[in-house]
Amino acid sequence: MAKQRMLQFVNVERDMPEKRPPDLRAHDFNEIYAEYATAKAEEQAGRCSQCGVPYCQSHCPLHNNIPDWLRMTAEGRLQEAYELSQATNTFPEICGRICPQDRLCEGNCVIEQSGHGTVTIGAVEKYITDTAWENGWVKPAAPKHERAESVGIIGAGPGGLAAADMLRRQGVQVTVYDRYDRAGGLLTYGIPGFKLEKDIVMKRVDQLEQGGVTFKMNCNVGEDIAFSELQKTHDAILIATGVYKSRELPAPGVGAQGIVRAIDFLTASNRKSFGDAVPEFDSGELNAEGKRVVVIGGGDTAMDCLRTSIRQGATSVKCLYRRDKANMPGSQREVANAEEEGVEFVWLSAPKGFSGDSVEGVMVSKMRLGAADASGRQSPEIIEGADYVEDADLVIMALGFEPEALPTLWGVPELEVTRWGTVKANFETHATSLPGVYACGDIQRGASLVVWAIRDGREAAEAIMDQINAAAQVAAE
Repeated sequence: MAKQRMLQFVNVERDMPEKRPPDLRAHDFNEIYAEYATAKAEEQAGRCSQCGVPYCQSHCPLHNNIPDWLRMTAEGRLQEAYELSQATNTFPEICGRICPQDRLCEGNCVIEQSGHGTVTIGAVEKYITDTAWENGWVKPAAPKHERAESVGIIGAGPGGLAAADMLRRQGVQVTVYDRYDRAGGLLTYGIPGFKLEKDIVMKRVDQLEQGGVTFKMNCNVGEDIAFSELQKTHDAILIATGVYKSRELPAPGVGAQGIVRAIDFLTASNRKSFGDAVPEFDSGELNAEGKRVVVIGGGDTAMDCLRTSIRQGATSVKCLYRRDKANMPGSQREVANAEEEGVEFVWLSAPKGFSGDSVEGVMVSKMRLGAADASGRQSPEIIEGADYVEDADLVIMALGFEPEALPTLWGVPELEVTRWGTVKANFETHATSLPGVYACGDIQRGASLVVWAIRDGREAAEAIMDQINAAAQVAAE
């Protein structure tokens, strides 16, 4: 019934608003949609089989108690469902929107495996938490006892923010340092607003501030403040900087005007949505409007650039990827969304150079998949004599991210890193080679998912609390 009323309302408003039936006049779309959303969430939650082996839960990095909060939702116990969801996930409304559920919980749902279509876990999670915000169930940290110990967190992305929340709830004094003007990291500037509304992120940041977290923005560690100064100021430090250095493509013509980094393109678009002055966007340098766009890469960042270009009014949008569709690293759901929106995927194609002082085209080598490499994936091989040129006015490089050289940037050569440049840290305690210094998220594990950063941040916060409590016990003796 709720679905029928919503469809009736939408069809009437679209085609003949003057003929809206009398029983719809007392309701606006938001009211009808809310009724429909509730019914849909309860319907989907009720499809959960409550199986004895919940693969959805075991394949969630946070091990969320999905079957139980689905059952509560189906029974209309939404506040209990939210509280259970929040117990293991600091930001369920964010994960509900951007997690690749098709690769995690939903992709491993028993009902999905049996061929009957997955329970839409992500949509239910989003609905539960959005309802919690609307009803005032989401509360800032209110520790019973304030503690004198302090923790400095470098990086205001999902890992750092998750740790900040956990530590504040224990009464620890928390200061977050970040180089940008707004907190959130890639949640704020790297993910498009059509996937993650920015007011959702800012609402969480505001809640953390209300709970006593101190934010020092526009603060670049190593330039505005020394790492050694943070060590003197705080009892523990958590490195949660993420990885922002874009991978480069060594190819002829790569420095041409019109070839841009994905992070710059997405940041400009997101800043524009905040109402910021963005000269590079207004000039067209980081704006796809009216252009033939080619995005190089096959991950989720590439999908974000493709779909953003469509929304900006590009005349054509193509994605070059050196393997086939089955071997793309990004979410298949994101690929399907991009295809539905008009993106053309050019599979088994790799750039070998660029033409024009202001880019006019991408020189492309056609590929085929050969023998498997060490990871088990088939390696792409060039098909000789099959090169061609893909016309382009804007080329967006979305080849992934690498860590910055933090020991050099911060003047701490004793901070050990791996051969990939990530901070070397214990994957359980997140402790680094420096006493009292921890690391979490992408700067520890390499470019990964938001949900993994949240898990790492929560684990690191627990380890930091263990250190703080142990030191307090020694001092008391």
